[in-house]
Amino acid sequence: MADVTYQSRPLLRTLLGEVLRRRRLEQERTLAEVAREASVSVQYLSEVERGRKEASSEIVASVCDSLGIGLADLLAEVGRDLTARRAPVLRLETARLRRAAHAPRGSRSGDVVLLAA
Repeated sequence: MADVTYQSRPLLRTLLGEVLRRRRLEQERTLAEVAREASVSVQYLSEVERGRKEASSEIVASVCDSLGIGLADLLAEVGRDLTARRAPVLRLETARLRRAAHAPRGSRSGDVVLLAA
């Protein structure tokens, strides 16, 4: 199994933004309309939709209210998108086993080991 890099995993803020934008466009609404109703700036909402800003739960709730969608529905759609991307999931036990397999002999669990390429 190939190692998975952090960059290959989608960020929650990116997925949330994509769903919020998709829902806004489905309603044929502008950024300005939704931002005004959600009491956020157009620039901020734009950055949230593009996954550049990590919106607080209060902001997400306000945008959801503006779009008329429930938080549970938003998160369910994000989950479906994540599953559809087949994003790699690295299980903790797998990571521990992989790390143990690459650790120098004689090292103990919890030891800090520097591996250089």
